[in-house]
Amino acid sequence: MDLKQVSSKIMPAAKTAADRITNTLDFLSPAFAPFAARWDAEADRRAKLRTPEHLKALMEAQKAHNSARSTAAQARSQRQAARKASANPLATARRAAATADRAARQHKQDAKAKLAAAKRDYPATLQRRAVEAHAVHAVPAAAASWLLSTPADWTVWPASVSAGLIGLNVAALWLGRRTAAVVVDDGATAEEKQLLERLDPSWWVQHAPDRGLSGTVTGVPQLGEAGITCAVRLDGEWADLGKFRAAEPRIRALLGCRTALRIQIKAGDRGGWAQLILRTRTAVDGKSLRWTPDRQGIGVDEVTGEIVDVPIVGTHKLVAGMTNMGKSVAWRPWMMRAVADPCMTGVLLDPKRLEARLWQGRIRTEGHQRGSQDEVHQAIYDTICELCAEMEHRQAVADVTQWNPTPDYPLILVVIEEGAAIVRMSKDKRWSDVLDKLDGLFTLARATGFWIVWATQYPSRTNGGITAQVSENIGSTLALTVDSQTADRVIFGENAAEKGWTPSDLDGIPGRALVKHKGRKPSPVRIWHVTDEMVKALPTSGPVWRGTAPAPASAAERPALRLVKDAPAAAVPAQPTGETNRDKVLAAVRDGATANAEIVAATGLNKGTVSREVKALIKAGAVRRAEDGTLTAGEVSA
Repeated sequence: MDLKQVSSKIMPAAKTAADRITNTLDFLSPAFAPFAARWDAEADRRAKLRTPEHLKALMEAQKAHNSARSTAAQARSQRQAARKASANPLATARRAAATADRAARQHKQDAKAKLAAAKRDYPATLQRRAVEAHAVHAVPAAAASWLLSTPADWTVWPASVSAGLIGLNVAALWLGRRTAAVVVDDGATAEEKQLLERLDPSWWVQHAPDRGLSGTVTGVPQLGEAGITCAVRLDGEWADLGKFRAAEPRIRALLGCRTALRIQIKAGDRGGWAQLILRTRTAVDGKSLRWTPDRQGIGVDEVTGEIVDVPIVGTHKLVAGMTNMGKSVAWRPWMMRAVADPCMTGVLLDPKRLEARLWQGRIRTEGHQRGSQDEVHQAIYDTICELCAEMEHRQAVADVTQWNPTPDYPLILVVIEEGAAIVRMSKDKRWSDVLDKLDGLFTLARATGFWIVWATQYPSRTNGGITAQVSENIGSTLALTVDSQTADRVIFGENAAEKGWTPSDLDGIPGRALVKHKGRKPSPVRIWHVTDEMVKALPTSGPVWRGTAPAPASAAERPALRLVKDAPAAAVPAQPTGETNRDKVLAAVRDGATANAEIVAATGLNKGTVSREVKALIKAGAVRRAEDGTLTAGEVSA
């Protein structure tokens, strides 16, 4: 193959001689990098072994070996003298001398082995070994060539050859250690130039059989914002795309890719072709990913550089990914948009509690409470009941098929920060119907202006990360890095790998995700980063959402039930008019109600209202809560 022709294809001629030299060096450096790496690794290994302890052991081994050699020489001389003194091989002197000689020779061999081991533990430097090798070659060969030559053509050519080899060795090391710092006119780096050369059809066809890839032919590689893209024709046994994808290690070896370089293999634009993508760069390199009020969408596509938008309105959403990958930060762009819109509001249900405390006072939060986990679960349950009541109220008053938001009846963005915790919460009989209520919201509340984000680490129906009804109503999915291909299939279905939806290949970069929404292709997206400081900078003085659904009139007017013995009907006092909800709750407690459920039955108020008024009465001292949770009336009037 004509390397000059290949290089002319992938790097245009430089404008000056210095540029041409630099480009040529950039082109050659990758070829010598393996040699330099092996040399440096061996030199480093030898340097680390040359410790004072190993030097001391080597000197002792040399001393022992010299002593053993001397002893063996003496024993051999004594044995020869005994043979001369007596012709009888069974004589005592001869047998004793022979035994001593064998023992001395064995001791010498042991000492020699220990010396060899000590030399391995304290090796000579690699530079010294190289000098010794050249000297062993050059000195005897030069002397022999000089002696065998006549005075007319005396020569010492072996010395000149050895000197040339030394120069070549030094030059190869310099090239291999050199880092390409100059970018040529087309923007290709040294690594990309090497990959483009090897993806050239003539080079690929010549070397592919060596890696067991015969029957594959590359097209013309293209260098873009996201790296190198190349079409590959699959012939014969490679007609199965899955088989070609499984051959990724062989492809990586053929191209000489570094281990960390991400490779994608997808179906081509037509049958019998695959698309090979080498992610040598991204479209977000050098760009700021910090969210600002003028940022559009939720992030930017790494491949195309285009803004990726998943509107709040239109679909319920799933956010999945391992811990510390940025699930909480991923939904913040939606919430920041909801806070800025007067016809939108936010509700955050956070069993983990930390995110709720950050947003407290800026949106409606449950999970910010400092009490026990049971109190947090009760607050979340009461809010879900309140949301259900709001949905039913809007269904009753709506006269259109699509909700038109107003400041009084805004669109509601509900974020469930950890869905698996809600699923575990439903196993407690106190909140056993919480999933039924959420299923109702997911299936019915869209028409009344509710849009829900379900965030969880592992959205499996069987393992309790998400319910079947919620999963069926998810319209958009945002998946950050997950731990395995099994998780890929859980999130995106059984054909996730074939279609390229593999968040397990996102390299564990926080905020890097695959976003599936209305036909989007599986290219990585960098989510805008909304920091904690940005959230804290939001005003806390504005109103947060509270349910607008009124209590049923029949229930509000129904008097509380009382047990009356031997008293005429006229003795039962009439229900006072103009009572507030708090008065009704306090009256129910004074009449013997000891739990929220009993107060709901006695007053007809919804659960969320009762919970809110009970908290206010406890804070005012008009109601006390015992350690077992029962309620009793206090002495201070509300």
